[in-house]
Amino acid sequence: MSTAMTGDLAVGRQIQLGYERVVAVAPCDVTIPAGKLTAIIGPNGSGKSTLLHAIGGLITPQAGQLTVAGGPASAARHRISYVMQSVSFPEGVPLSVREVVRMGRYPSAGWFGRFRATDKRRVDEVMERLNVTALAKRHLEELSGGQRQRVYVAQGLAQDHDVLLLDEPLTGLDIVSARIIDDIIHDETDAGRTVVHTTHDLDEARAADHVVLMSGRVVAYGPPERVLTEANLREAYNLGELHEPGNIFLDSPHEEC
Repeated sequence: MSTAMTGDLAVGRQIQLGYERVVAVAPCDVTIPAGKLTAIIGPNGSGKSTLLHAIGGLITPQAGQLTVAGGPASAARHRISYVMQSVSFPEGVPLSVREVVRMGRYPSAGWFGRFRATDKRRVDEVMERLNVTALAKRHLEELSGGQRQRVYVAQGLAQDHDVLLLDEPLTGLDIVSARIIDDIIHDETDAGRTVVHTTHDLDEARAADHVVLMSGRVVAYGPPERVLTEANLREAYNLGELHEPGNIFLDSPHEEC
């Protein structure tokens, strides 16, 4: 694994993001620090996943400039492991849990490369950390949603990385799975790596080191106490989704873009 990043992971200046002719994120600035836990929060369709895609190099800005690790996002992709909210595999292919986690080593070993002892140890280690070792021979379709999410996170950790991107990793999970993945997130930053995750949960955002608040653009970014103010949340979520001033409740369970 390469040396952990220092300074900023990503810096966007008047970036506009979208897909083909659809604009998902209007021109805005954003900075995400390296070596910290960043939470991207906002209502449905606010562009949380779109920003994550851009940082991961899956899409290029329609306008403006985005640098990741000091250069184009595409150049930093080998340092980034991305765990998407939903992962699709060909139907009818009986992939076992171990086979799915082993895929995280393909960027290092190659699709047809011979697995070394270090690759096997890495797979064994992350499966143990995510508590899926006992599920090794079971097929994905046999697993619960929480178990499947743990397998996907294990696959992400198996890959050599300095940065871990997670798209709503805790949404809809059972308590055990949510706790295991939450511990992993904090273990990663304790080890000096960068974690960026999207969330709709205000408590999860408050627990992060850095927050990006979105509503079709970046409303604010910085430390949670500076970003998650009542004024900023009212602007991002509109008055219809805020109740009882001073004790804000957010109701945005799923991300659309």
